Amino acid sequence: MIKLSGVIITFNEERKIEKCLASLQGVVDEIVVVDSFSTDDTAKICKKYGANFIEQKFLGYKEQKNFAITQAKYDYIVSLDGDEALSPELQHSLINLKSNWEHDGYYTNRFNNFCGQWIKYSDWYPDKKLRVFKKGKGEWKGINPHDSYKLHSPKNYGKLKGDILHWNYPTYKAYNQQIEKFSTISAQSYYALGKKATLWKILFNPSWAFFKAYILRLGFLDGLNGFVICIQTANLTFLKYIKLREIIKSENLQK
Repeated sequence: MIKLSGVIITFNEERKIEKCLASLQGVVDEIVVVDSFSTDDTAKICKKYGANFIEQKFLGYKEQKNFAITQAKYDYIVSLDGDEALSPELQHSLINLKSNWEHDGYYTNRFNNFCGQWIKYSDWYPDKKLRVFKKGKGEWKGINPHDSYKLHSPKNYGKLKGDILHWNYPTYKAYNQQIEKFSTISAQSYYALGKKATLWKILFNPSWAFFKAYILRLGFLDGLNGFVICIQTANLTFLKYIKLREIIKSENLQK
């Protein structure tokens, strides 16, 4: 039977981290938390659950997660964020997997809670994530902050029953603040990759993002919150290109 390491990155997660840690109890054989110098009670709560608590300056989302994997004692990883937890069905799936591991990694769905409502449509469910994997069989990649774990052999994966439960935004204000933060990070990442902010992208991409999420992926079935999510999906797309355009303009003026 294999042993699992639960790996989490955190920063000021005192309100949500206990759900995460409690859901890993009896499932994983160690818990590793890599924390970006939280100023709240995150460390105290993690240590109460016997976690190996490591402080590391934030390197970037994918970089921090790749670092966290290297701190795990065991080769088989369950990767969560501090505002996520395993559903009972996923706990059961992971316990069974420990005596029946066959693939390099395993996908599961993520079920997102927005302002107290579990979101069943738009781009938010099924929000397929690869969070269970063998060390060395892949790495965290992508454009920050939208990282994802990619297997070196993309077809060597399985699917687990159950959900990762994700409590993301408790209020509209918190969501607005995150949209501002993520759009800035995305614009900076796009600039580093040499991407352009054409007028076509500024006009078309946000409109398509809304249409896809609200109409094609049935976001309207989630009511008002579904509409808010889809509008903000478009807004995030708009802001990252506008901010990218500002960065490019600023850099050109300095030359």
